[in-house]
Amino acid sequence: MIQAISRLDEDAVLAPGARLGPYEILAPLGAGGMGRVYQALDTRLGREVAIKVLGPGAAGDSARRRRFEREARLAGAVNHPHVLTVFDVGEWDGQPFVVSELLQGETLRAHLRPGVLTARRAIDYAIQICDGLEALHSQGIVHRDLKPENVFVTTDGRIKILDLGLAAPTRESDGPGGEPWDAVTTEGAAVGGTAAYMSPEQVRRQPADSRSDIFACGVILYEMLARRRPFSEETAAETMTAILRHEPPSLAEVDPSLSRHLVHVVERCLEKRPEDR
Repeated sequence: MIQAISRLDEDAVLAPGARLGPYEILAPLGAGGMGRVYQALDTRLGREVAIKVLGPGAAGDSARRRRFEREARLAGAVNHPHVLTVFDVGEWDGQPFVVSELLQGETLRAHLRPGVLTARRAIDYAIQICDGLEALHSQGIVHRDLKPENVFVTTDGRIKILDLGLAAPTRESDGPGGEPWDAVTTEGAAVGGTAAYMSPEQVRRQPADSRSDIFACGVILYEMLARRRPFSEETAAETMTAILRHEPPSLAEVDPSLSRHLVHVVERCLEKRPEDR
């Protein structure tokens, strides 16, 4: 598997051999909510890349187009080994596209299969995720949709944080090119993401900052170590209620072999109040 995409959409697939400027389409990789992704060749440099294209139908939707462009701008502002690298952005025949590195591997979700992930490997992945988040936060970027589907594990064990589509700048910083971050914040983004990985403040529709990403990282680390989510009810509404009101089963009881220091780190990440994380 080269790139993880969640679902297909209605837009037509570009055929192998099609060109987007200097990029030659090699094969479709799939599609997600923000566009279709292709394996392509940069004919200038002779290297293979991934291209995400916002299709003709979605390109006419101003809200989706702004979000697509924001994702590219935010991702391009960060250069870090644990964040997906963006090489180029452009538009061809009315279709905006983003060019990024081509990854080989699978999402972290695939590594959560029973018997696949050891505690040592889980800690290694968590450290890499935190390194990537630190790079984002240092640029004033809050991911706000961190979950195993948006964390990619390459074939050589490196973590890459994907999909900044719901990411939003903090109010304290200016965006790339000096644009105020408030200008690229989307209405309702604070409640975006997947329910099981949302922080309490996101559930309450309150502003989310870097501490919301810390909470999501804690959920992921808990899931890697316990082989279950800390908050997982039958419905999204019940899950969000649990995030606000309940404490998850103690990792010390789930796996007594875990270090008490590691358990403390996870518990600190999962504190209900942002100031306690």
